[in-house]
Amino acid sequence: MSTYTPDNRKVTTRRLIEMKTRGEKISMLTAYDYSMARLIDEAGMDVILVGDSASNVMAGNITTLPMTLEQMIYHGQSVVRGVKRALVVVDMPFGSYQGNPIEALNSAIRIMKETGADCVKLEGGEEIAESITKILSAGIPVMGHLGLTPQSINKFGTYAVRAQEEAEAQKLIKDAHLLESLGCFAVVLEKIPAKLAASITQEISIPVIGIGAGGGTDGQVLVMHDMLGINKGFSPRFLRRYANVGDIITDAVKQYIEDVKSRDFPNEKEQY
Repeated sequence: MSTYTPDNRKVTTRRLIEMKTRGEKISMLTAYDYSMARLIDEAGMDVILVGDSASNVMAGNITTLPMTLEQMIYHGQSVVRGVKRALVVVDMPFGSYQGNPIEALNSAIRIMKETGADCVKLEGGEEIAESITKILSAGIPVMGHLGLTPQSINKFGTYAVRAQEEAEAQKLIKDAHLLESLGCFAVVLEKIPAKLAASITQEISIPVIGIGAGGGTDGQVLVMHDMLGINKGFSPRFLRRYANVGDIITDAVKQYIEDVKSRDFPNEKEQY
């Protein structure tokens, strides 16, 4: 039997740190629209990520790179309207923060002002330290993201597990400590060896959210379309499907088509 007790207080960055301190795991899931965000929030999710993965699951792009700042703001606005409890994090899209701290600050300010979200998430470590510092200087909370960083897919050339070699593992450890020292309130570790993720989680004081990083992190995040079986073409080892909503939708639509064709819908009770 589960010992989890729902807590209806608004989730804040401070509460996530408190959860890490007392050993309570953090649940995080993506959402991109009002209706799904409302359902996920009502279920008791701690953190909702408005991910640039919308590029893949909402827009049908191969990578996350095409997402624009305006598109992320649109999705962020939609999600925030449906959320009462969860902490809402918005991904800063590719090109909105790399290499130019002033542009990074302006992008983050737009996200916060126009969406009403709680914080932003950036991919990278030392390479974007100046941008993170600039954003934090405006009082905007930042969640980091290390390991497999999808916005750098053209650099990596593969979605394979990262930090398996010693040099890359050491850099990842260094970057995690750097993000902590800069003032990030949490960090996502994506698709890295479980032992490495667990070690980093113990070494730093801020919450570590894993995706494909084993069970030793402070919490877990998945893409909603993946875990609900809406996106059927993505089946990595770390993904657990909790439902096959895609099949349910297809079956329902087929039944609707049949009912229309056979004149069964609408019946006498379904008209005025």
